Amino acid sequence: MKRYWLPLLCVGLFAINAIAQTPTGTFQTHVAAAKAAAKEDYSGVINLCNEPQPAAGQRATPPAQQANAPAQRTIPPASQWYTEPARVFDNLYFIGSKDVSAWAITTSEGIILLDSLYDYSVEEEIANGLKKLSLDPARVKYVVVTHGHGDHYLGSKFLQDRYGARIVLSEADWNFMANDRTAAQLKPRKDMVATDGQKLTLGDTTLTLYVTPGHTPGTISSLIPIKDGNQRHLAGMWGGVGFNFPRSPDAFKTYGASARRFQDIAAKAGADVLLTNHSGQDKTLDKIALLKSRRTGGPHPFIVGNDSVKRFLTVVSECADAQYLWMTTSAAK
Repeated sequence: MKRYWLPLLCVGLFAINAIAQTPTGTFQTHVAAAKAAAKEDYSGVINLCNEPQPAAGQRATPPAQQANAPAQRTIPPASQWYTEPARVFDNLYFIGSKDVSAWAITTSEGIILLDSLYDYSVEEEIANGLKKLSLDPARVKYVVVTHGHGDHYLGSKFLQDRYGARIVLSEADWNFMANDRTAAQLKPRKDMVATDGQKLTLGDTTLTLYVTPGHTPGTISSLIPIKDGNQRHLAGMWGGVGFNFPRSPDAFKTYGASARRFQDIAAKAGADVLLTNHSGQDKTLDKIALLKSRRTGGPHPFIVGNDSVKRFLTVVSECADAQYLWMTTSAAK
C-alpha cells in the first residue's frame, strides 16, 4: 500500500472531491448492484467489493526514510510474464504480458502506445512484439501512461531513449511517479503533460484523454477510435482499476465520482469496445484466443456494446461506494 503519496492524492483530487456525491444506502445494496452489473464477463473485478479486513491486520506505515528508499526489485523469468503479441483490430494491437497489458494504435503518421510495461519486459514484449506484427518500433511517437505505477511506466525510459518516443502522463502522476520508491535512473525524463479532455492527434487518428483521479492522483482514461474493416468503433479504457491506494473515505468517494463521470462520457460518445490494462479484468487473453477462429465479418469478441462498457464502470464505481460505506459505517459505531 503506497501511503507515501497521500499528500499528492489530497491535493490532486480536491476539485473532483468537492463535487463528488456522498454514497448513500448500504454497502450491501452497492455490492448487489456491482454483482448484477458484472455478470460473467467482468467477474475478474468483482473482488473489489470484498469486505475489507480489520484495521488491526494492516502493517504499520514505514518510517519516512524507509518509505523513500529505493524499493527492492525481483525480476521474474520470462516464462512467468511473456505472451505472444496479437492483432486485435485493423489499427489496434495487443503487445502486453500475461498480466499487464499494453496496446499499440497505428496511425498514418506512426504509433501511439497505451502503457509501456516493466523495464525488463518492454524490449521483448513491445519492441520485438511490434516487429513480430510487422510494425516498426521506431515509429512509436507517443506513449500514453495510464497511471504512475511501475508496471505501466517502467518501460517508458527504454522507449524514450531508444526511439525518441514522447511520454505522456498527467501532471499529478508525473509528480506521483517522481516521489515513488523506484530508483531515479529507471524513470523516464519528464515530458508531455496530459490535461483533462485533451485531444492527442497523430496523423489520421485522435485519442481523447481524461484525467480520472482515484487509482492514482492523475489516472488517465481514454477514448480510442477503432477500425474493423469498413466498420468504425470506439474503445473506452478506464485507466486504473484496483483499490491499491491509501484507504480513506475521500479516496473511495473520489474514485467512484471519476468512474461515474467517465461512464457518462463513454456512454454519450457511444463507446462499444472495452480495453483494460490488466488482462484478467476483462478476459483479454481469452478474447484474443477467440479471434483466431473468427470468420471475416463475424462477431468480434472485443466489440461488447455500449451497455457492456457501462456495466464495467458500474462494477468499479459501485464497489468503491461499498468500500466508502464500509469505512464510514464502521467508523460511526
